[in-house]
Amino acid sequence: MSTNFPDPSSTRQSYVPTAFDAEKAGMFLHKVVTDCAATVSLTLAVIGDQLGLYRAMAGAGPLTSTELAHRTATHERYVREWLINQAAAGYIAYDPDSAKFFLPEEQAVALLNEENPFYVGGALMIALAMTKAEPRIREIFQTGQGMRWGEHDSYMFEGCERLFRPGYLANLTQNWIPALEGVQAKLERGAKIADIGCGYGASTIIMAKAYPKSRFFGFDAHSGSVDHARALAVEAGVEDRVTFEVATGLDYPGKGYDLVTYFDCLHDMGNPSGSIRHTREALAPDGTVMLVEPAAGARIEDNFNPIGQFYSGASVLVCTPNAVATGNEAMGTLATDDTERIVAEKGGLTRFRRVLETPLNRIFEARI
Repeated sequence: MSTNFPDPSSTRQSYVPTAFDAEKAGMFLHKVVTDCAATVSLTLAVIGDQLGLYRAMAGAGPLTSTELAHRTATHERYVREWLINQAAAGYIAYDPDSAKFFLPEEQAVALLNEENPFYVGGALMIALAMTKAEPRIREIFQTGQGMRWGEHDSYMFEGCERLFRPGYLANLTQNWIPALEGVQAKLERGAKIADIGCGYGASTIIMAKAYPKSRFFGFDAHSGSVDHARALAVEAGVEDRVTFEVATGLDYPGKGYDLVTYFDCLHDMGNPSGSIRHTREALAPDGTVMLVEPAAGARIEDNFNPIGQFYSGASVLVCTPNAVATGNEAMGTLATDDTERIVAEKGGLTRFRRVLETPLNRIFEARI
């Protein structure tokens, strides 16, 4: 395959418009400046998260840059402009009378409470990790090759766990599993569950804590995530009923599973229908598959909103490259309900329905 890329200068020739509306151009310029400013502020927000700057501000009342630097063992000269940027971005607040900065309660919850559905720290980490992949993604636009999940910056793996875990905590055992036909009763009595693409094991551990009579098996192709999941299982005290192993959706071991779950991972696979086919063979005769997939609209224009913007970007930078690298059936992050159904049916699951949705996810049930 040719790697003779075009001269970048050839893509930067001046464009001469045939018509020009200065007011519309000004509005677009304002939007671009806003997006650039947001990208810079996002980077600084991750620094604030990682260095504990937000945590030091929580409940502390108004602080100067000197006071915050002292609390966090950081250098005041950097903290000074960090505070100005974060106040301009609306992540923190400023009191001009005292010339001090403070963290409002609403922002504190969103930035610090990792068990609250409003928590945003994981999204910040994922967004920053995606920008770090730009050189590689730019290259594969031209080669048509892929980029595996495990090749991303480590913020990607931790960020995904921190992004999705609050939603799982709020919905998984309270709403999603109860909405599946007969599944909750099985888990309460004692069932066998496989969690495919488990990552750091957040979903697996949440289920294991809620259903102590059941046995859980988490599988992920990324060995680093599996190692982390094992440590978290011990920390949560569920290692007696949870096993984590390195395996893909095409070759994970075991039979007779009463429930097989895919949390935000089927669309990342290069052969999703093949994984469903493998799962069909691994299911108990009356077993159930639960697919948790990103929110997406039935029409392209239904995704013209912040969630659709984020997920379509993630599709280009993360999900589709992994699918291309591992197979030839890239669903994309914004796969429609019909696409999800077709994949399930190709894999041999004939009963398929969408049972619930949240601002971030769609939840599907599939059976033989």
